[in-house]
Amino acid sequence: MSKHTEAGAAVLRTTPLHRVHTALGASFTDFGGWQMPLRYTSDLAEHHAVRRSAGIFDLSHMGEVKVAGPEAGAALDHALVGALSAVAVGRARYTMIVSPSGGVIDDLIVYHVGDEEYLVVPNAGNRERVAAELVARCAGFDCTVEDISLRTCLIAVQGPRAQEVLVGVVESGAAMPDALRPLEGSEEEDCGPDVLCGPTLLERLRFYAAVRATAAGHSVLLARTGYTGEDGFELFCGAEDAVDLWTVITSAAAALEPTVIDGEPVPALTPCGLAARDSLRLEAGMPLYGHELHEGMTPYDAGLGAVVRLNKGAFVGRDALAARAEQEGAEGTSVLVALTAEGRRAARAGAPVLGDDGEGLGTVTSGLLSPTLGHPVALALLRPWREDAPAWPVGTALVADVRGRPLEVTVVDSPFYKRTR
Repeated sequence: MSKHTEAGAAVLRTTPLHRVHTALGASFTDFGGWQMPLRYTSDLAEHHAVRRSAGIFDLSHMGEVKVAGPEAGAALDHALVGALSAVAVGRARYTMIVSPSGGVIDDLIVYHVGDEEYLVVPNAGNRERVAAELVARCAGFDCTVEDISLRTCLIAVQGPRAQEVLVGVVESGAAMPDALRPLEGSEEEDCGPDVLCGPTLLERLRFYAAVRATAAGHSVLLARTGYTGEDGFELFCGAEDAVDLWTVITSAAAALEPTVIDGEPVPALTPCGLAARDSLRLEAGMPLYGHELHEGMTPYDAGLGAVVRLNKGAFVGRDALAARAEQEGAEGTSVLVALTAEGRRAARAGAPVLGDDGEGLGTVTSGLLSPTLGHPVALALLRPWREDAPAWPVGTALVADVRGRPLEVTVVDSPFYKRTR
């Protein structure tokens, strides 16, 4: 629950890293009931730092719910739209929790962290509801559900130099076979039975995988996940360890040579706020709850029907989603469409999208002038193109109404940006 004053006004929570952010000169914003860093210097500089070098984010506002016990996997199969019991130990999966009518309550990442243990990560503003729903939905199974959010912190290091930054920080970690890429070249350094040394672990950890590890002397869950479209890692740690872990990471990065871009040095690691995180995720075509997703729509309406496993057996919302799956292209449904434009004027969230005849087709859900690409990009929820072909064809010309002025936009493939691998 959010804290309240005696007068009943909500008081924003702060993360254990709040004093660090204040000392760095951060500007703050209310996000999901938390006072979070919006930016430290400039949105543009922080965005480019992640694309060109690496950025560090405090994501401790995110929720963490532990589901553990012999039937934890079966319980999550019942509670969520995905087949979580099929996820190997050491791997992660993007999924959703929906209402009985199929509406998206939240999108989630679920980590299978042990033989009988999962970590569910909801968005900050939905944490309490998701935790309560999981308690109710898992009640008939042999497992426990525990909201550990307020004693857990999450630090993300994202960007092409993320692995290099963490080499001197991550000391060792569990050698979970399914979490690791195959061994290449010479024999790896041995740090003990079923344990990999830090550099080897960072090199071999797969995308969407997570293992228990030691970093800066602290126990962490080290995951190769992120929300920026870049390579990177997320470190879950105890709240009491967050300041020291952040300090060690930033100190290690400070000793590295800067990245030189067009003759200008960019630090190996830059503190980044939520503004940069939003522009980075949009370029990568990733949905944001409250924009591309909400409870008034199903996963199919956002083009994310692939996360739904209708063939896994009964789960909350299955009947409604099975019915919706048969209605692709029908009136009243929507599709998520990626749009680009020329020039510098961007269509922002809420801008109507029109056909060439002026017919209303839907609404922009997220939009900005892309820092990386140099032209406007947007995601929009539109009515289906045709009943027999819901997806709008790439190259279709449409119009966005930007404060009463028309902006020509074009349908393109998503994501707008893909990193070089």
